[in-house]
Amino acid sequence: MTKIYTKKVLEHFKNPHNFGKMKNPDGIGKVGNIICGDVMHIYIKVQNEIIKDIKFETFGCVAALATSSVVTDLAKGKTLNKALELKKDDIVKSLGGLPPIKMHCSFLAIDALSEAVYDYLKKNKKNISKELEKRHEKIEKELKIIEKKYKTLKKNVEK
Repeated sequence: MTKIYTKKVLEHFKNPHNFGKMKNPDGIGKVGNIICGDVMHIYIKVQNEIIKDIKFETFGCVAALATSSVVTDLAKGKTLNKALELKKDDIVKSLGGLPPIKMHCSFLAIDALSEAVYDYLKKNKKNISKELEKRHEKIEKELKIIEKKYKTLKKNVEK
């Protein structure tokens, strides 16, 4: 029998780290994927430009929960800039791999983290790099497409 998920993925799925909603977060990142239905929210508390606390709520599959858990572990205690340097490969490596069909979950986790940092910087009128601004615009554009598809899907279901 072929194993689809690594032992590490299943550990994070069964016992996710930093799971839950945060009261009064300094930044919130919300992302989703209409194709698979995954939705991720990442909440951060920032002190002296360091992510002091981080939590997540994810509605999705095994890989979505595992990648959310790992990205919070990887980002906690890092400066905002170091957290923004995290890549999907860092998540995948920490989990010992992901099935190709589930790689999009690692992108979602990175996007949710970057959106939380973006939200914090924007709320606090801090400098936002051109790269982060571009990433945010791309994510925002994707969310609008998702919302449009959702509305169309909802209309078709209601008929």
